Amino acid sequence: MTQRGWFTRAVFPDGEDPDPRFTLANERTFLAWTRTSLAFLAGGIALEALAVPGIHPELRTTAAAGVILLSVAISLGAAVRWVHVERALRHGRPLPAPAIVPVLGAGIAIAALIVFLGLL
Repeated sequence: MTQRGWFTRAVFPDGEDPDPRFTLANERTFLAWTRTSLAFLAGGIALEALAVPGIHPELRTTAAAGVILLSVAISLGAAVRWVHVERALRHGRPLPAPAIVPVLGAGIAIAALIVFLGLL
């Protein structure tokens, strides 16, 4: 029987265990993306809850829903990235590009534009 736990064996069935420092760094990055996701969730809730004067209610609701959906995408993307990076570390492959970054940038730009246009 191996010393690796059942979860590790299930998610990472093959490859070599990487240096723990790299695994822990990957975990810290995942947690940073999770904090970003929670901030977007809070922002979406605040946008809807705090009726900002000058923004049409339907536009505000649309922007809030978009920000909350972006939060979901960041959260799921963080989990997928964590697995991909860990697998790359275990097989000595190059790390994958962070696909979350363009989604995050585009989402921020779109949400900001909607709110900006709503304030005009």
